[in-house]
Amino acid sequence: MNSNPQNRTSVKKYGLALHTATPELGLAISNFDGDFRCQTWNLGRSLATDLHQHLVEFIAPQTWANLAFIAVAKGPGGFTGTRMGMVTARTLAQQLDIPVFAISTLAAVAYNSSKKSMSTHDIALQMPAQRGQLFGAVYSVNSNSGLTELFPDSVMTAESWQEKLESWENSYQLIEVGSELGSSVSGVLDLAYLEWKKGSRPNWCDALPYYGQHPVQGK
Repeated sequence: MNSNPQNRTSVKKYGLALHTATPELGLAISNFDGDFRCQTWNLGRSLATDLHQHLVEFIAPQTWANLAFIAVAKGPGGFTGTRMGMVTARTLAQQLDIPVFAISTLAAVAYNSSKKSMSTHDIALQMPAQRGQLFGAVYSVNSNSGLTELFPDSVMTAESWQEKLESWENSYQLIEVGSELGSSVSGVLDLAYLEWKKGSRPNWCDALPYYGQHPVQGK
């Protein structure tokens, strides 16, 4: 028996983030002490065949044993891509017995935007959804402490979203979110790390995707 066991968090000190919710794959890894890498690939429909290879090549020279946690963009986004990233993150976390943080796609964009400002403010985000609808959300952002969800990720008509914004009591910045969000994987990783530092250790089985809409009309 080892008489001087090392603490797990001192051995597994890296966080890994995946973003597959849009056609642009994003991966990020950091030990939050100066070693950070982030890379994107516009894979489109080849995401299913190329994800594993990119992941294996990207993580080197670190190994799976170096990971303390995994973070994944949970959506909104494309149904197939979001599901693929979530399954990958959950499988790795289960096999490695480490936490997995499911982070909102919109929250990650909001957090990355907050890095450009030191003030606390509201950020409204809108993203195209299927069948002419929109995904919308509002977050209060503080670059030092992270995000507060003021209006949760929701799908609605453009008219309903506009009414929500017109009735919003605080001033806000509106961001129109596009379809290539791989680079926002750094925000996914940062938000997960903030939760990690607070002591959160979510089990892999609690990581669930947010689709907002059923991929089939009328469901």
